[in-house]
Amino acid sequence: QVQLVESGGGVVQAGGSLRLSCAASGRTFSMYAMAWFRQAPGKEREFVAAINWIGDSTYQSDSVKGRFTISRDNGQNTMYLQMNSLKPEDTAIYYCAASRSGPTLTKSDYDYWGQGTQVTVSS
Repeated sequence: QVQLVESGGGVVQAGGSLRLSCAASGRTFSMYAMAWFRQAPGKEREFVAAINWIGDSTYQSDSVKGRFTISRDNGQNTMYLQMNSLKPEDTAIYYCAASRSGPTLTKSDYDYWGQGTQVTVSS
């Protein structure tokens, strides 16, 4: 059982950077694979990046490859998404998620979700 809380969203100009954080409650954080998803207005929630239990294997969508980096600090029960070279099309609500079944690209595989944090990238 875990609760997730995202933070770090905001408004930035294209080309700028943000770092999102996802803080997890409980002492079993290291047992979960973690991921970031995002949802823009009028669109389906889409996969952004995922990380395995110990943080030595990561996965990124093609749209963010080379720009976003996912990481985790199990000692602090926190996952991060470093977002560089932001584009207007990155504008969305970003959600963190946790899964006991390992990192996947499918949102239905994730058992726990945060409330989301808004990222807005201006032109």
